[in-house]
Formats: sequence, structure tokens, C-alpha cells
Amino acid sequence: MDFIQINVHCDPPFAEILIAEMGELDFDTFMETEVGFEAYIAEETFNHPALQTLFNRYRQQTRIWYELKKVPRENWNEEWEKNYDPIAVGDQIYVRATFHEAKPNVPYEIIINPQMSFGTGHHETTHQLLALQLEVDHQDKKVLDVGSGTGILAIMAAKLGAQSVAATDIDDWCIENALENFGLNNIEPEFVKQGTIHELDLTEQYEIILANINTHVLLDEMAEYNKLLAENGHLFLSGFYETDKPQIIALATELGLKEVKSTTEKNWVALLLEKV
Repeated sequence: MDFIQINVHCDPPFAEILIAEMGELDFDTFMETEVGFEAYIAEETFNHPALQTLFNRYRQQTRIWYELKKVPRENWNEEWEKNYDPIAVGDQIYVRATFHEAKPNVPYEIIINPQMSFGTGHHETTHQLLALQLEVDHQDKKVLDVGSGTGILAIMAAKLGAQSVAATDIDDWCIENALENFGLNNIEPEFVKQGTIHELDLTEQYEIILANINTHVLLDEMAEYNKLLAENGHLFLSGFYETDKPQIIALATELGLKEVKSTTEKNWVALLLEKV
């Protein structure tokens, strides 16, 4: 499977808006640049007319220019390394690639080689969830990361003392990548399985479930998360906009989940729920 790279030039205030809109078109990896941003999508799911329609809607408000090219799957890391910088979540978490220097003084260091998987820590959703994880006791808990991408949230859970971590994703590339990243961080997962939460028919109970996906999937799958969540367990959700929060909260309340905390960054929300 190859990927399509879109280099977008636009006025700075509109970069965040366009990234959010392109997320709805199944673009799943973004990198900010000096003139705008880069976005990546699997070639088989790329809809060029839909992208053109999106850009045309905003051209009356901002200048938009873009170019696209095909990126062979095996060349993804080369493209990524040109722009990837390590990130810090406060002074507690440092996310880096193998080619960056370590920071042994930081309590939690995570090594990620993304290989076209979502979840490098740069996106507001991942960044916020990592910060929220610091506020919940993971010690000796069983953790499930749904739609794990790089596996970064499950890796964080393990570093916070989880008894076991498991991960799922629908993309075979993400499964391979998560396994690689677990190895880079010396973590042995309980399992890394491919498929939707509906397809996998999991039966174990988890004290912590993490899902950083998108509004439509979260609404479709939240009842399944709730079935797998132990009493008094915590459900971390992100991948949705502030305008979508009311319907997420409404369904959570219906399922017996209460809001513990939420954060918002650039219109992206991260939500912590508890099963009561």
C-alpha cells in the first residue's frame, strides 16, 4: 500500500481548520511546515474530488495552494525523518525517535518509529491523552488501547506501571508498527490484534481503556468499550472536536459513564470518563 502526500500552503490561522476537515476525509498523519502543513493518506482511500471540494469552500477566506505526490510505503520513514522533532509533554514525558538523543532525566521517555501510523505525540489528541494519563493511577491495571496506531498510549500505560497492556487496530501496518515500538521500549504486550472492537469479540475486563479515533467510530463503539470496562474503570477518549463533545457526553451518560475531566487544544478534545 502506497500513500499520498499533500503539501498544503495556506494562511496560518486556517492550517488548524483544514487539518481538522481533512481528518474527516481519512487523512491520518499531519506535519506542520513553515508555509502550512503536510498531510498523508493511504492511496486506496484518497478521494481527490472531495479534497478539491473542501479546499474550494475555504478559498474565499484564505489563499490555498497544494501539491500532491505518491510516497511508496517503504519510503515513509525517510519522509518522516526530514520533519520529525522530539516532543515534550510538560516536564514528565519525552517522545523521541531512535535517531534523537535520549533524555535520562525525564521520568517517562517513549521511543517511537511511526512508519505511517497515527500517534507520534505531535497531534493535539495524542498530546492531551498522554497528559491525562499522568493523572490516573495505572499501577497493576489491565489496559486496552483501541485504534492504537503507533502504540504510544499503551506504551505510556506500561511505563506508568500497568500490569498488562493490549492493543488493537484495523490496519496491518499499525499492527506491525506497534509491535516494533513495544520492542523499542522493552515492553511485552498481552496482545496486538488486527480488527475492529466489534470483530475481535474480546471478553476480558480492563480497568483502563484508551481510544483515540474519531467521532463516528467512538459513537459506534463506545457501548463495546463500556462492556469491556471494569467497574470504577477509566475510559480515555479523543479524536473529536469540541463541537462533537455534547453527543459523546450524552452517549457516555446513557451508558453509565461520568465525566472526570476534559481538556481542549486547538479545538480537539481529550476526555476522561469513569464507569460508575
